Amino acid sequence: MSGRSDIKKQLRFLVHDHKSLAGKIFDFSVQALVLISIISFTVETLPGLSPEAKSWLHKIEIVTVAIFSLEYLLRLYVEDKKLKFIFSFFGLVDFLAILPFYLSIGIDLRSIRAVRMVRLVRLFKLMRYSKALRIYADAFYQIKEELVVFLFMTLFLLYFSAVGIYYFEHPAQPDKFQSIFHSLWWALATLTTVGYGDIYPITVGGKIFTFFMLMIGLGIVAVPAGLISAALVEVNRKANDK
Repeated sequence: MSGRSDIKKQLRFLVHDHKSLAGKIFDFSVQALVLISIISFTVETLPGLSPEAKSWLHKIEIVTVAIFSLEYLLRLYVEDKKLKFIFSFFGLVDFLAILPFYLSIGIDLRSIRAVRMVRLVRLFKLMRYSKALRIYADAFYQIKEELVVFLFMTLFLLYFSAVGIYYFEHPAQPDKFQSIFHSLWWALATLTTVGYGDIYPITVGGKIFTFFMLMIGLGIVAVPAGLISAALVEVNRKANDK
């Protein structure tokens, strides 16, 4: 029993310690596999790939998923609170990173393209090993309540803008502003200050309304940027104080 406990401690040290040589090798190996997997996923989309190239890409995916699966099981094994790990952010990321492959077994891949896109979740695995990304994650977590409030406010403004421009422009452009749902595209492009130009107001009232919405849109871009900047400064300060 003691020997098994010692092995578990050593494995936990390997998984969680990022400063030892073994821990660094483990971290680097997982990061390298993530990058190889993403490159492989990208190469798969190239037209005219030979059967041999497709075979190699499939083999790379099998090896990658096998190692990611072992990593997931290893992390699950060393955790004392297994359910907490399973439903944690990184636990879900690790699970979703391997899920598409197992779902694709025995299923026509063309029917689960959306599921296969979940493989991109593997990029989030890098957050576990990057100090800079962890700082960003901590910053977002610190201001999560403010971001939720901001999100609801943004959704309200999007709907308000769509309703407003619909009543101004629908009589003049019934083909473009057909409904409030159609107007939501204009509201999104306007409030984010993108302005694609595919749909725009031509009435005086619509132009005046758009001006005010553009001013609000500038604030929508600035508010989260300010929140995140302040949170990053606070997280960095706490990290330096430790």
